Amino acid sequence: MKRMGLGLQMYTLRDETAKDFKGVLRKVAAMGYEGVEFAGYFNVPAEEMKGLLDELNLKPIGSHVRYHLLQDNLENELAYLKTIGGQYIICPSIAPEDRKDWQRHFEFFKSVAEQARKQGLQFAYHNHAFEFENKIGEQFVFDALYDTLPPSEAKVEMDLGWVQFIGQDPLAYIAKYSGRLPLLHLKDFRHAPDGTIDTLELGRGIIRLPDVIEAASEADVDWLIVEQDKCENPSLEAVAESMNWLKENYLSRV
Repeated sequence: MKRMGLGLQMYTLRDETAKDFKGVLRKVAAMGYEGVEFAGYFNVPAEEMKGLLDELNLKPIGSHVRYHLLQDNLENELAYLKTIGGQYIICPSIAPEDRKDWQRHFEFFKSVAEQARKQGLQFAYHNHAFEFENKIGEQFVFDALYDTLPPSEAKVEMDLGWVQFIGQDPLAYIAKYSGRLPLLHLKDFRHAPDGTIDTLELGRGIIRLPDVIEAASEADVDWLIVEQDKCENPSLEAVAESMNWLKENYLSRV
């Protein structure tokens, strides 16, 4: 099995990072996470962030940058990411009121990808469920996006939790995008009584995580990135438990 990097999407710890961003990064590194994916920098200057990441030996995988910031602040977002040594600038979602006129979004993503490439960076898109609830012709929006933008312009950051939640087969989708899927959001969940999703620590939910990890290895995924949208337990305890699961069920096998 391929040895993939183990990362954390920092959005999971937003309650803690709002109080002590640098201290939280130190705790994440101490847990054994090898990389982080940002969702905001909490006013830490880029050079200072780079120094802290180097000190902690944490790889800056990339950053989730909201759609409006890609529109209004792209140059600065790219410059920050490049300074800290990141690779991927990732659109995390499209606002509910804008989930229409998909070709306009695809053209916008193409322009973002072109600017990123000029800086030696790579654009990627992170899915939720709505990309499988809407279609363009006979295609899900998810697939239409990647058919419209070639692999050189858009990489896949697949959130397998949402893929399974919406009723698609995550193993089939991982295989479908093999070679174009450097980033996989690893999460576990259960269906909530109200029809929504309860995200859980790895190993507590319904996803066949060992099979997912095997499929990710075969698809040449580079990073398994833990994300828990909402935590029932304190978020630092939750991500520590998920890392312990990875140590026992993944790292012990590679």
